[in-house]
Amino acid sequence: MSKFNAFLDRKFKLGENGTNVKTEIMAGLTTFLAMAYILTVNPSQLFYAGAANPMWASVFIATALGAVIGTLLMALYANMPLAQAPGMGINAMLGGLIGGGLGFYSTQYQFTFGNVMLLTLISGVLFLILTLLPFGKNKETGAFVSLREKIFDSIPAGIRTAIPVGIGLFIAFIGMQNAGLIITNGYTQTGLIAFSNWELQVVQWASGVSTTPATALVCLFGLIVIAVLSHFKVSGAVIFGIIAATILGIPLGVTNFAYITGSEAGVTWKFWESFANFFSFDPSKGSFLVAFTEGFNLPAGSIMTCVMLIITLCMLDMFDTMGTVLGCATKAGLLDETGKPLNYNKCMIADSVATCAGALFGTSTVTTFVESGTGVAAGGKTGLTALTTTALFFLSLFLLPVFACIPSAATASALIYVGVLMMSSVKNIDFSDIRVAVPAFLTIILMPLAYSITGGIGMGFISYVVISLFVYVVDIIKYAVTKGKTAEGETVEKPIFPITVVMAIVAVLFVVYFFVPMSF
Repeated sequence: MSKFNAFLDRKFKLGENGTNVKTEIMAGLTTFLAMAYILTVNPSQLFYAGAANPMWASVFIATALGAVIGTLLMALYANMPLAQAPGMGINAMLGGLIGGGLGFYSTQYQFTFGNVMLLTLISGVLFLILTLLPFGKNKETGAFVSLREKIFDSIPAGIRTAIPVGIGLFIAFIGMQNAGLIITNGYTQTGLIAFSNWELQVVQWASGVSTTPATALVCLFGLIVIAVLSHFKVSGAVIFGIIAATILGIPLGVTNFAYITGSEAGVTWKFWESFANFFSFDPSKGSFLVAFTEGFNLPAGSIMTCVMLIITLCMLDMFDTMGTVLGCATKAGLLDETGKPLNYNKCMIADSVATCAGALFGTSTVTTFVESGTGVAAGGKTGLTALTTTALFFLSLFLLPVFACIPSAATASALIYVGVLMMSSVKNIDFSDIRVAVPAFLTIILMPLAYSITGGIGMGFISYVVISLFVYVVDIIKYAVTKGKTAEGETVEKPIFPITVVMAIVAVLFVVYFFVPMSF
């Protein structure tokens, strides 16, 4: 082993985690390839005019830098194989706010880009406070436990087990949409693309990518390559699958070299000009510190709306990250004896700091990406995986045209494969207990269908609390009527109240999240 490899082994505890430098680097590359789409999709989600908007290039830079900061913290601080970047879904919501939309596109509260970045920054600071704020001590170790950890501990075991399964389905659903395998259907909401109509083109609402039967075919081909190579335990199977799908995409017209050739309007990359705009402090061109250059000029009468938006952004970031970290850590075997992800609090700190940094750069909430599961599936177990992904995000600032050529249909095959792997946890759910079965099912099914990790966890959590309360009330009444005795005269233990204080508070927060409007 070379001195450099020995250093990496000590720094990231590779041997202790049963991995090596080659595996970790390949895993980091896999994660990046699965996430690279966010570099161009994120600015397009925030600005619906796409690359035609003069701010597009600045937000591209902010997206890359936000990913670099967040993923670097995961690598060096948390030592976890997880990557971060501005989250999908949240960016679409913020894009709607910039356009004057709060679900119904009201012009009453038309937020500027700076306003949105300021709200994102405040939500990140709030998340950081929740992560650092002491909230009691661990009875066994005596160490302080943060409020954020208390919230995690309040999640019932059945829902915790269901979260990785739901995330697996969510990841696979994202991949199927990105590839156009599953498309919008006016009659049944979603449907399988018509392979018989080779001329069919569908613009996917979530990514804005135009898909065809050819993109779906490229994805399926990549998935088959990954599956066959994985069966024979070929190292780097996911990478080879993405490369094979990219190559097939060339004759099918799916792999696009427009960023290299400059053959399409709006896809050229003027490096020095874009960086000059980014640091210009001109809100019409640059995004760096835009939260302070124009962020405080909030719409009149929007204070309560801003409060609700901050709470919403904080909860989305908190529970999306929690679910993703738990799902990926479960698959990688990176859990402690209590079932909590290793270095969990450090992961939360890394995420909240990254959100603050991203808002300062000028991008939407930075969160841990579900696509990290592709790297975990490729064998990543330590921060070296995240460090590799960090380096590639940094290089993307200079080599955008190269990375942009990899079609989302190719990386979608890796996402679907991760969904397959993460389904294995479903066998650990006790479906014989209806108090567990219903909340677990809602958690699993609503993540992909609602397109929200937070939505799945929230509905699962609320249903668990409500069902458990009803069951407890009935059991306590039966206990009182029978005076704690069975028909045979045997003593029955008094039912234990199933809801903790923290659990009740979290349930109330979810009720507020679901039922209180953001605008009033």
